[in-house]
Amino acid sequence: MPLAPFHLAFPVHDLAAARAFYGGLLGCPEGRSSPDWVDFDFHGHQIVAHLAPEECRAAATSAVDGHGVPVRHFGLVLPMEDWQAMARRLEGQVDFLIAPYVRFKGQPGEQATMFFHDPSGNAIELKAFADIGQLFAT
Repeated sequence: MPLAPFHLAFPVHDLAAARAFYGGLLGCPEGRSSPDWVDFDFHGHQIVAHLAPEECRAAATSAVDGHGVPVRHFGLVLPMEDWQAMARRLEGQVDFLIAPYVRFKGQPGEQATMFFHDPSGNAIELKAFADIGQLFAT
């Protein structure tokens, strides 16, 4: 069965900043919009930035592989070469919460990962697997 696109709505404090970040920096084409929200094509998935500054807040963290991973986050699993290209693109453009590295090295589920915030404090994780068959490895 083909993978179904997901839909995610999240709060932002400023739609212009969201457009610059998601549309400009991350390269996500913009879809529909209104004065209160804007859709983005997040690699085939629909994410919607809703203007709700009062909902923007820091996420709690959980320890994973020696790092404090934001509990509330969203992201993508990219092909490895796309992940590497995005890591290069983001270098110097974002303050990484967790800089690009390989997690669980030599273990089941080995993956490349990085975490960063959007301008409203939403945590984003981008990851990749040398072997996508390890996505759900235990």
